[in-house]
Amino acid sequence: MARLDGKVALISGGARGQGAVEAKLFASEGAKVTIGDILDTEGKQIEAEINESGGECLFVHLDVTSEEDWLHAVESTVARFGKLDVLVNNAGIGSTRGPDGQRVTIENLTEGQWDRVMNVNAKGVFLGTKYAIPEMRKVGGGSIVNISSVAGLVGGTTAAYGASKGAVRIFTKSTAIQYASEGIRANSVHPGVIETDMTAGMLIDEAGRQASLARHPIGRLGTSEDVAYGVLYLATDESSFVTGSELVIDGGLTAQ
Repeated sequence: MARLDGKVALISGGARGQGAVEAKLFASEGAKVTIGDILDTEGKQIEAEINESGGECLFVHLDVTSEEDWLHAVESTVARFGKLDVLVNNAGIGSTRGPDGQRVTIENLTEGQWDRVMNVNAKGVFLGTKYAIPEMRKVGGGSIVNISSVAGLVGGTTAAYGASKGAVRIFTKSTAIQYASEGIRANSVHPGVIETDMTAGMLIDEAGRQASLARHPIGRLGTSEDVAYGVLYLATDESSFVTGSELVIDGGLTAQ
């Protein structure tokens, strides 16, 4: 029996990278999957790939900062698949960098830059959670998995990004406490440096890659599959006693 048989999942940021890998893995484990993203062409391609491989997938346009888009995504999922069991708040953007490619210090960070990061990474998680909960309540429970970061656990040079991911961590715990009695679980995932489109800028030169590698005692950078299998566990009933927790997938980065 597949690990997500009978489950319906909604994954934000599912058009490429980590979200696309999660969507394909979920479908291979028996879930019916909706992927939401602002990247319509890429999202429809992932939808087609999953459906052609025997899975069931729906793509919806989703700007995670838009309340209207979230309502549409949840309503479309329920209309197509009949319910919602799992929400993966995967969509996010990286740290703010200046024209020279370096991270922006706090005194040089603009209000607009701060707002953009917080809106996508923190507000997006809030809105997704807000509109998923009523549907999960209807089926007697569910699992919410929020993608945070090691930057949400320890301080660093990415002020806005770290603040947004720290917000995700605590918001997850609040969700877990408020809805545990209704069978709705919420957990956060904290990846180290994962090789995706979002991290390509910091890994483009060999010096940057070596600096990132040096932070990971395990001796390599993470892959989207490393994260996806952790997300899968939290989505399944195997983790039925796990809520309000932090799953760190970082190759030992924060253990030092």
